[in-house]
Amino acid sequence: MCYKGNFMKKKGKLFLLDDEELIVSMLSRALRKEGYEVIVEGSAQDAVDKISSWSPDVVLLDINIPEKSGLDILQEIKAQGIDTEVIMLTADDTAETAVKAMKFGATDYLTKPLDIEKVKIVINNLIEKGKLKHEVEYLRKVFAETFNKDIIGESKAIKELKEKLDKMAKAGVSMVLITGESGTGKELLARCVHSLIHSDSTLRCAPFIPVNCTALPETLLESELFGYEKGAFTDAKSDKKGLFELADGGSILLDEIGDMKTGLQSKFLRVLEERTIRRIGGKNELPIDVTVIVTTNKDLSLAVEKGEFRMDLFYRLNTFSLHILPLRERKEDILPLARHFLRYFTTEYKKSNPKGFSPEAEKIFLSYSWPGNVRELKNVIERIVVLENTELIMPEQLPLEAARASCLTKYRCILPDDGISLEELEKDLIIQALQKAEHNKTLAAKLLNISYDSLRYQIKKFGLE
Repeated sequence: MCYKGNFMKKKGKLFLLDDEELIVSMLSRALRKEGYEVIVEGSAQDAVDKISSWSPDVVLLDINIPEKSGLDILQEIKAQGIDTEVIMLTADDTAETAVKAMKFGATDYLTKPLDIEKVKIVINNLIEKGKLKHEVEYLRKVFAETFNKDIIGESKAIKELKEKLDKMAKAGVSMVLITGESGTGKELLARCVHSLIHSDSTLRCAPFIPVNCTALPETLLESELFGYEKGAFTDAKSDKKGLFELADGGSILLDEIGDMKTGLQSKFLRVLEERTIRRIGGKNELPIDVTVIVTTNKDLSLAVEKGEFRMDLFYRLNTFSLHILPLRERKEDILPLARHFLRYFTTEYKKSNPKGFSPEAEKIFLSYSWPGNVRELKNVIERIVVLENTELIMPEQLPLEAARASCLTKYRCILPDDGISLEELEKDLIIQALQKAEHNKTLAAKLLNISYDSLRYQIKKFGLE
């Protein structure tokens, strides 16, 4: 039999499968009064197909159904991947039956005769849990899309980095080590780690607290991280929470962990292992729920060999690590990043130009080694946007070091077997510079990376006045 009630108030969809009419009648009436939409079935025939097509939030399933065991139906529901919670109903209250039901994927287990109020509480909790689960999945998707927009790149290295981080975020790891040269974007990646891992906490604004380990002396860094009790030292006039406590429920970023002194490293390791902190001068261990993100531009394994970094801390940190390659080793990302920064800064400074890069400028971008990595590229684009107003960025508008490095790479001379006149080559380059600069000696000197006085001397030397 199949019937539906009044759906004026819909708190959720319930599917009740039981052959005892008295229980069915009593239970369905009570649940409809609570505002649930209820479908009732007394037969196991096509039950799984009906559950699949109707997609209920919760299935209440009797273990002893004529024609088929409720445990078999439960296994079919789970095997087909139907997204629903299953509560088993039975008069058999033995532990063996309960364990078997939970092993097969049941969410809960209720024995007959049923306590209606208890059934209502269990169902309501499952409905709320399901709503939260879907909300978390939605927020994770939103943050994942944001993350993909923040981490710009088309290289294999960046794609693998994103995949690895996504797995860590889904697992909810409690600690991440990020390594890479200065300027590669370690803090940006750290913020993405925080956003993805705590995407379910956005409604309560999970804190993100960055700490620079090089900016503070060891004693001050310790008091900032762990806090202190009143009277712990001369200036401790009152209790103070440390940054680990303030980051509870969110993330703390320890930037440049490689510079942390070994004495403090041991206390930090204890935090990672026990997930508790003790304030300076305090006696109590305070539990913390914090995602610890650490970054460094140092080779920690080498620091371990030199005795500058604890081996046990290194291995603990290295459990979940992300490494950002320098920009020179992922050239496929240079132009996408440059275009991204160009769009960002033209919007930031409310400018309509520049709109893009000339092919010659793009070649220079790709041939340059970018020792300052992404930070250097970002600063170059910002400078150009502020100072230039041409539609396309040309080679002469690029910083001298980038253009010169490209020139040396692209136009490296191969000395012929019969030799060459260095003076004639030098004279020709000076003539080219004067022509390109429209005989502006200051600009020509800049193109040749020599001083104005040196250029005047060369012009006089070769009789080019």
